[in-house]
Amino acid sequence: MAEGRARRLLGSLWIALLLGQPDPAGAAARSGSQSLHTGSLVRTFTPFYFLVEPTDILSVRGASVIMNCSAYCETSPKIEWKKDGTFLNLVSDDRRQLLPDGSLLINSVVHSKHNKPDEGYYQCVATVESLGTIVSRTAKLTVAGLPRFSSQPEASSVPRGSSAILNCEVNADLAPFVRWEQERQPLLLDERVFKLPSGALIISNATDTDGGLYRCVIESGGTPKYSDEAELKVLPDPEEPQDLIFVRQPSSLTKLIGQNAVFPCVAVGFPVPYIRWTRNEEELITEGSGRFLLLAGGSLEISEVTEQDAGTYTCIADNGNDTIEAQAELTVQVLPEFLKRPANIYAYESMDIVFECEVTGKPTPTVKWVKNGDMVIPSDYFKIIKEHNLQVLGLVKSDEGFYQCIAENDVGNAQAGAQLIILDLDVAIPTLPPTSLTSATNDHLAPATTGPLPSAPRDVVATLVSTRFIRLTWRTPVSDPQGDNLTYSIFYTKEGINRERVENTSRPGETQVMIQNLMPETVYVFRVVAQNKHGPGESSAPLKVATQPEVQLPGPAPNIRALATSPTSVTVTWETPLSGNGEIQNYKLYHMEKGQDTEQDVDVAGLSYTINGLKKYTEYSFRVVAYNKHGPGVSTQDVVVRTLSDVPSAPPQNLTLEVRNSKSIMLHWQPPPAGTHSGQITGYKIRYRKVSRKSDVTESIGGTQLYQLIEGLERGTEYSFRVAALTVNGTGPATDWVSAETFESDLDETRVPEVPSSLHVRPLVTSIVVSWTPPENQNIVVRGYAIGYGIGSPHAQTIKVDYKQRYYTIENLDPSSHYVITLKAFNNVGEGIPLYESAVTRPHSDTSEVDLFVINAPYTPVPDPSPMMPPVGVQASILSHDTIRITWADNSLPKNQKITDARYYTVRWKTNIPANTKYKTANATTLSYLVTGLKPNTLYEFSVMVTKGRRSSTWSMTAHGTTFELVPTSPPKDVTVVSKEGKPRTIIVNWQPPSEANGKITGYIIYYSTDVNAEIHDWVIEPVVGNRLTHQIQELTLDTPYYFKIQARNSKGMGPMSEAVQFRTPKAESSDKMPNDQALGSAGKGSRPVDIGPDYKPPLGGSNSPHGSPTSPLDSNMLLVIIVSVGVITIVIVVIVAVFCTRRTTSHQKKKRAACKSVNGSHKYKGNSKDVKPPDLWIHHERLELKPIDKSPDPNPIMTDTPIPRNSQDITPVDNSMDSNIHQRRNSYRGHESEDSMSTLAGRRGMRPKMMMPFDSQPPQQSVRNTPSTDTMPASSSQTCADHQDLESTTGSYLANAQDEDSAQNLPTAHVRPSHPLKSFAVPAVPPAGSSYDPALPSTPLLTQQALTHPVHSVKTASIGTLGRTRPPMPVVVPSAPDVQETTRMLEDSESNYEPDELTKEMAHLEGLMKDLNAITTA
Repeated sequence: MAEGRARRLLGSLWIALLLGQPDPAGAAARSGSQSLHTGSLVRTFTPFYFLVEPTDILSVRGASVIMNCSAYCETSPKIEWKKDGTFLNLVSDDRRQLLPDGSLLINSVVHSKHNKPDEGYYQCVATVESLGTIVSRTAKLTVAGLPRFSSQPEASSVPRGSSAILNCEVNADLAPFVRWEQERQPLLLDERVFKLPSGALIISNATDTDGGLYRCVIESGGTPKYSDEAELKVLPDPEEPQDLIFVRQPSSLTKLIGQNAVFPCVAVGFPVPYIRWTRNEEELITEGSGRFLLLAGGSLEISEVTEQDAGTYTCIADNGNDTIEAQAELTVQVLPEFLKRPANIYAYESMDIVFECEVTGKPTPTVKWVKNGDMVIPSDYFKIIKEHNLQVLGLVKSDEGFYQCIAENDVGNAQAGAQLIILDLDVAIPTLPPTSLTSATNDHLAPATTGPLPSAPRDVVATLVSTRFIRLTWRTPVSDPQGDNLTYSIFYTKEGINRERVENTSRPGETQVMIQNLMPETVYVFRVVAQNKHGPGESSAPLKVATQPEVQLPGPAPNIRALATSPTSVTVTWETPLSGNGEIQNYKLYHMEKGQDTEQDVDVAGLSYTINGLKKYTEYSFRVVAYNKHGPGVSTQDVVVRTLSDVPSAPPQNLTLEVRNSKSIMLHWQPPPAGTHSGQITGYKIRYRKVSRKSDVTESIGGTQLYQLIEGLERGTEYSFRVAALTVNGTGPATDWVSAETFESDLDETRVPEVPSSLHVRPLVTSIVVSWTPPENQNIVVRGYAIGYGIGSPHAQTIKVDYKQRYYTIENLDPSSHYVITLKAFNNVGEGIPLYESAVTRPHSDTSEVDLFVINAPYTPVPDPSPMMPPVGVQASILSHDTIRITWADNSLPKNQKITDARYYTVRWKTNIPANTKYKTANATTLSYLVTGLKPNTLYEFSVMVTKGRRSSTWSMTAHGTTFELVPTSPPKDVTVVSKEGKPRTIIVNWQPPSEANGKITGYIIYYSTDVNAEIHDWVIEPVVGNRLTHQIQELTLDTPYYFKIQARNSKGMGPMSEAVQFRTPKAESSDKMPNDQALGSAGKGSRPVDIGPDYKPPLGGSNSPHGSPTSPLDSNMLLVIIVSVGVITIVIVVIVAVFCTRRTTSHQKKKRAACKSVNGSHKYKGNSKDVKPPDLWIHHERLELKPIDKSPDPNPIMTDTPIPRNSQDITPVDNSMDSNIHQRRNSYRGHESEDSMSTLAGRRGMRPKMMMPFDSQPPQQSVRNTPSTDTMPASSSQTCADHQDLESTTGSYLANAQDEDSAQNLPTAHVRPSHPLKSFAVPAVPPAGSSYDPALPSTPLLTQQALTHPVHSVKTASIGTLGRTRPPMPVVVPSAPDVQETTRMLEDSESNYEPDELTKEMAHLEGLMKDLNAITTA
């Protein structure tokens, strides 16, 4: 009786709702808003949907765009916008604003080559508080590029009555903006003269009036862009038959349903041909057809294409003498459409529901679900069933809200939604149970009345437990022993999961239920609640039951096959399993992309299925699992298939040009990004043209190599190049045009190369890493480099390497040995000037940096007498730039590799760069481990061991993996700008690679501008290949400040830009002053100051060529005159100086010493400059000997590394306030002196670590850490102070590191017989007064220098090891030296006895003598 009344009440409610509820069609939740009283108030569905959704828009740069959006709800919704999946912050945006109706207004669309902030995918998001959120379809905003012509009309002729075509190819998005002009007047189009959708113009049945000048115009807002003019000549009818050819063939088209399609087809010949068309080899009737129109010249237009129009179209041209034909495909695409939209659902907590959604479209749409604007991720309780439907199991209150089904394919997307309301248990569902509710939730009572509720059911037990189901029984509650009118609800969940599901008994009084669709070997928690007419009563105590392990399941499906049917789809077939207990109910097909670790699955009823929406030319694995009444069976083996190929979807990357000579240019590029190849790259198509004649394009198709040498070009001509990738399916998109100009003349190989611009050595225990940079003069051919090395002499071994190489590791060396290394560039003429370095390999006991691979390994427990077997099959799978998954197998486990005991595994890993890296370890209890936080583009080695109790295995075999590359995360460093001597309009930019390159640097981009605040897309760009660290920029404006930035790139993309460096070009002055002025001007105007540096050698005979190599030989007599003149002058000066020395009093010297102590009170070294002696070594690289050294009472050897100033004006005076900056800068340089990277300054041209040589013969008691920088002296101290300060500034910063080190009392000393001063390691000679240097040469920063009025000589020193290593200086002895050396020593010994004003007078006199010498040499 009670059951009958409940059913009648529900029936009347269902009829009332059918009469009163409005049409639910549309977007989200449209239904009635009446309140229905069924005992208590029922919440009704709230109409909430979009009135207007955004659509795809094509805009032009600078225009304003409105993305329409409007949503309806009783409560006004809040509208927000997403771009590319991220919410837009419109509050602080002055260009984008939200209109009152919810639309998005974008003012003045911004678009450039490097900055496209407005282009992308937009989505409107509407939210009503306490109700939910809905999202619109996504709409694409495309911004038309700048007007460019990829092809332009060319002059041609056409016989009268024939057809002609004039090309005008533009960007596809600009084609609608193209129009034509004849004789610069707008051309009227008709049936005979018409424009193709691509922009080309077809003229059929030509007449004399068609002759003239034609041009096409792009009008996309702003200034129109005109093409070149081309003349069309109309010729009289030919007298003889002409061959029949196509001047324009039809090409395959892909059109959206409802669009128009035009197949161009133009044939010429005599007699004039007749054109007809076929579709799928059936004659196409165009006459009288409303949708098929034969245009003038024979082209075919199809209006409002339908799906039935798809197929193969053939154009057939026939003139009676010959017949030719051409084919093209028409593919018709259809936007996603809903066949069945989701419906609103009422439900209770713990229920199971299904939202249904059926869609169609072409290509087949993919479906995803969104809840309140967030993506629904499939899980155990949210499942996609029957391909598109969403099933939610065990509802909880938080599941309430709006659910949207979003269908998407290549041509668009659509959305439809529904609302879910979860009612309280005391409120009846106001409709008959819809089909979207599962059978477990069909029976519910009418609203309860007041009265006693039942107590808890008794004795709940599981009477039958299987793998997939459990039968529960119980006794009636104590409050109602009969229980005939009671129904029961059984709530159950997995142990540890809060989301409960519910099953109801099928009829009143029933005290047992079967719970199905459980998982095997899983613990479930059950409770039972009794219900009477008043409502649900108390719950029983929870009961835990574990299901049985899986048994009696289907075997694997035989003969599984996978066949790729298109670039994005695969069809999988199989047969019915031969084993298994029970009838097969359905199959689950799993598929996974190769290299991924997440499988996707789909339910299939038959024995085949086609999966769509896959990636092109990508390997997928497929497997099938059969289900019977007991659950899933045994999986098949994986079958792997690759989807079909297609044309590449992206252009090649990083196209760079390298001008080889006057007639050839080498192109280098990288393949298109991974995932865009769409097939096997079979080659690359290169198109190039002269910049001056853009229409004259040459094509060259090469192989799969990533470079191509284009030869046969014209001298001094600028060419543009672009590259496109090829697959068997065709040509992909091409890169942008990149230009380069061939040389006016070829590189010089009539002379040997110049000296390499820098050399750096890094000693290890048994090897030395040598790195270098090429010669400064790039106009001389370099064929390779010769590296010589040996103990004490560089001529023991010689190695030759390729000209592209920039580093080499010398192996198999002796530890603790002193090696001398030489580097020479060579070509076919011979070897160039050598560059020298020395290094001491490290002792075996030196553990600070050891070139071994295994050090500091984790402690391995001592194994028992029966150690465990190590893991096998260790594999490293690279997942990303910082993550590698390690997997292994354990032969001591059963075959199923299931771990049942307390064993655990230890994974260790390390990288070999730097060599002393320690192992890192982690423990795992499974047979895999995810290693994260790795460095990009780095090779790691991994090994695993197993531990069980006190037993452990040894380490397994190692596996190796290299992480993927990542874009550079730091900018190029040490960017410097200097002007080029003799060319005030040319500057040279130098830099070092980024600290965090994260991959091989494939190129650099130099940006420069005169306005540092200009938009980056307005800066001038100079591309540089990745193996260059210097670049010349020419034709700059004189006396103008420029700003420079550099950006590095690797295969993953562009890194950040460096900070802007300012440089002011010099003023135009006479050529003899230019080098001087440029060096000083650049030092004072923002660039790094230029220093001659200790590597500078004075040119022989006043030559300007770098590194002292003469460019124009002088007469030998003139050379002799110069040398004798210099000697005489310097001797006169020494005599004068000596006279002044005798006038100095002892008290005055003491006073000056005290003054120096007060200035340098914190310094550790004390002494007088008269203790200083010139260096005791002339190292001749051909004859080196070792000799004992004398002892001296002075315990403190004095070091120097002073640069040679060109004249007194070159030294920039500074005050004492610079001291803090000097020390700060010195410390910043020390921060870069790591053992695995080149020093910041040492990497710059001309800089390398120098060996400090003592001035006296005393063995050093303290060693001085060397530094590449040249530290300086405060200007306020006297000359004697300057001598002390010179010592201190060179060494003071490093004394803390050297205090505790003592060197041996008797050190072997290199003894050399010098043959010529220019061949020695050190040439402490004063340069001729008229000599100059090239500011573009390798240089070191001139931090500060004292304003001296006399030349300070330079002592060039040799490196003894890695930067940052503390080594004792190498004492040296010189048996004899040239006169210049003796004169210099006399100057040194005497200079401390002068007052500054006396020195000034003497130096003024010396300068006058030097000028006289200049006049003699120039005459």
